[in-house]
Amino acid sequence: MRANFIGLVSGFVIIGCMMAQADVKLTEDFSKSPETRWDYVADTVMGGVSSGQVQFRSEGNVAFARLTGTVSTVNNGGFIQFRRKLPDRPGTGVSGVRLLVRGNGEQYFVHLRTRGTVLPWQYYQAAFATSNEWTEIYLPLSGFKASGAMLRATPVADAITSVGVVAYGRDHEASVDVSEIGFY
Repeated sequence: MRANFIGLVSGFVIIGCMMAQADVKLTEDFSKSPETRWDYVADTVMGGVSSGQVQFRSEGNVAFARLTGTVSTVNNGGFIQFRRKLPDRPGTGVSGVRLLVRGNGEQYFVHLRTRGTVLPWQYYQAAFATSNEWTEIYLPLSGFKASGAMLRATPVADAITSVGVVAYGRDHEASVDVSEIGFY
C-alpha cells in the first residue's frame, strides 16, 4: 500500500513538473544583465556587408535593447539582428510573440528558430511596424512565415529554440528599441 502511495505521489510530481514546463513563457525586460543572454549577429557571417550593434540602455525605469546600424543587400547580404537562444522551449499553450517597441518608422521582423531550422538561413519570420512611441505588438504564431519550402508552414510553440529582432531585406538605416519581448 505504501509503495502504491509513493508511486502515486511521484506520478503527481512528474506530471506537475511537465505541466510547469508546458507553461514556459519567456518575458524579457532587459533589466538584469541582458548582455549575457542576447547576441548580435549580422550578415557578415555569410559575406554580407551590413553593420550595426545592439546596446542595452535605460531611460528612467525603462530598460531596453537598441538595435542600430546599416542594412545593405550588397554581396547577397541584408540583415542585422539581436537574438537569444532560449533556455527552455515555450509550452504548447503559447500562441504568439508579444513585444513593446519603438523605432524610426521602418518595418522590422521577429525571427524564430526551431528544432527543425537546422541550416543557418532557415527561420520563421513576422513583420512589425515602428513609430517613435512605445507600441505593444502581438504577432500570432500563425502569422509567421517559413523562410523556405523545407520547413513546416508555421512554427510550433514547443519547438522554438531562439527568438531574434531583425532589420532585414532592404537597404536602410535601422534603429529599433525593444523594452519587452515574450510569448503569450
